[in-house]
Amino acid sequence: MQHSRPVGRRQLLMAGGALGLTAAAAPLLTAPAQATTSGPSCTRITDLGPGIEQFALMSALQVGDIVYIGSRNLEPTRVIAFHLPTRKVVSQTVLGTGHSIQALAADPTGRYLYAGILTKADEGKPNLFRWDLSTPDEPAVPVGRTEDRDIRDLAVAPDGTVYAVGGIPGKAPALWMYDPATGKVTKLGIPDPKATLARTVAATDTTVFFGAGSTLAGGDGASKASLYAYDRASATFTDVTPPEMEKDPSLRELLVVGDRLVVSTAGSTEPAKLAVMDLADLSSYTVTPTTGKVVKNLTANGDTIHFATDAGLHSYSTADKVITPVAFDGDLGEIWGLDYADGILTAVSGYAFVAEIDLVAGKSVVTELGPAGAPVSPQTTMGIAADHRYVYVGGNNGIARHDLRTGEVVNLRAPGEAKDAHVLNGVLYTGQYSSQGMWTYDPLRDEQPHQLAAFPSEQNRPLDVCYDAVNELLLVGAQSDTEGGGSLWTYSTKTGEKAAHINPVDGTQLVRAVATRDGVAYLGGDNPTATGPRGTLVAFDPVAGRELWRLDLPASLTTGTAALAVHGRHLYGLTRKGGFFVVDLTIRRVVHTADHRAVCPGFAAMVTSRGVVYGVSDTTLFRFDPRTFAVSTVVAEINGAWYSGPHVNADHRGRLYTMRGHNLVRIEDRPVI
Repeated sequence: MQHSRPVGRRQLLMAGGALGLTAAAAPLLTAPAQATTSGPSCTRITDLGPGIEQFALMSALQVGDIVYIGSRNLEPTRVIAFHLPTRKVVSQTVLGTGHSIQALAADPTGRYLYAGILTKADEGKPNLFRWDLSTPDEPAVPVGRTEDRDIRDLAVAPDGTVYAVGGIPGKAPALWMYDPATGKVTKLGIPDPKATLARTVAATDTTVFFGAGSTLAGGDGASKASLYAYDRASATFTDVTPPEMEKDPSLRELLVVGDRLVVSTAGSTEPAKLAVMDLADLSSYTVTPTTGKVVKNLTANGDTIHFATDAGLHSYSTADKVITPVAFDGDLGEIWGLDYADGILTAVSGYAFVAEIDLVAGKSVVTELGPAGAPVSPQTTMGIAADHRYVYVGGNNGIARHDLRTGEVVNLRAPGEAKDAHVLNGVLYTGQYSSQGMWTYDPLRDEQPHQLAAFPSEQNRPLDVCYDAVNELLLVGAQSDTEGGGSLWTYSTKTGEKAAHINPVDGTQLVRAVATRDGVAYLGGDNPTATGPRGTLVAFDPVAGRELWRLDLPASLTTGTAALAVHGRHLYGLTRKGGFFVVDLTIRRVVHTADHRAVCPGFAAMVTSRGVVYGVSDTTLFRFDPRTFAVSTVVAEINGAWYSGPHVNADHRGRLYTMRGHNLVRIEDRPVI
């Protein structure tokens, strides 16, 4: 990402002060697929209001004395303008498509701001927009579309030509060019056919640098970090990846500084790295390892490179090749923007604040964006957990705590995303994406959530959290985005001991779902790649760390596990395409299958409450008869606004919590069975 140099404002900041199995599958004992029915019940739904409201962000860029900030996981997508001298949001523009804005870039004159969007599905609409900053009251206009769907980064060459990179699942990313003179978007080629995503791009008068890798959808032969130089005159690509960076999953960011190219990676099994390359001779470079999982948000001040990691801000001296931390009194969280001007670093946090850090005076000023005028609105949500007093709803860099007694909603800060969660004895436990491990929050003792346990950073995506009361263990199923496969994490609430069991299903299948009975963990495998096994079930001893038995599902159900739940001796499961199965755990056989795509077209979640297993999909809340396994609709067209798959949770009284649209709802269901 390239940055325009903003104006100086040291006196303003100084005046602001400091703030701071192995068993074969048995023949099926099941009837044909059953239609959805509506059994008699007494169901009461209580609307508890928006699940989580905030101004979430995913990009920021300083142009002059204004920081432009792109929204995340909000509809509609928008860019706001935060004026540094007044510390107020002074304008905004709505793009109205997609869910997040990760890419921002300004042209050399500072007049135009380009924005690229992320979207859930390619609808053939423009994904590249331009905002004329000289007339900020006029909305940004769509100027083109890259066929890769998601734009992850943008760069503007000195002559005003715009370059874009990104990706779409199942397709190698290309380099794209937008010519403002003609208004055309052109595909320039695919430099790395094994890459799954391109995260960064930079441009000079003669060369475009393309950084790719597989931070998402790694394994299965996907390439890791790659850096290519595209010659604008000959239209050819050359691989210029420093060998020292080739083990990292992805090139994360690029920055042209004078006659040098600064390169950073996202780490996995090794820490992330920072390289400085000579633009005149790209074989001449230095590579410096860091202590972070990712190095991003590059900005420069002469011979000093400032950057962000998961652990805060750092500076790198190109003269003595030393990395030093940048002091900041507080938690910056996930940083999505960093710029330098006149001795001041301006950092934009995923916690929705702007921090101005005076490197000379050692003072900082923090401005919360909501009170400064940023629009606060409901997000699509992630994990849900509940007890008798509180319900917690996960969002980006935050968890909303709903007080069931008073109705008060408080946003707690937690980096990344709480993909799933569990409340035990009043204490919240979460699985935090990405590479954040497990976090916890005790409302009686803690002001904010804090990390409970770290796990291997490549096991970065926790997906399902449950509690094994027999062994007093929290169980977390996880996915490795960068290496493929996944893991089962265990954490003892009694001793504090932890373990990570890598690839308990196999080297390809992640652990999508976890359920437990009598001290045995049941793991549901899933495979995000196009080939290989999927939907394998494994019974696992979480204390000994060993497999007890496994079961491969019938061929009609091998679309990957979406959710598991236990009731009595039966293990219930849903696949990612609405397939339903029941395993009798005493004989280790599938005893029932059905096709429930009518109520469960994709991902799903399940929970056992009051002796009944409930499921929720993107469209419907439903239940299963504990004797016949027939499915009944509880709430039709619930249509929860989910960011990464639906969730349903139950408190100790058996009341269910899930989303209806953007609102959290409590459902009291008493079926006649």
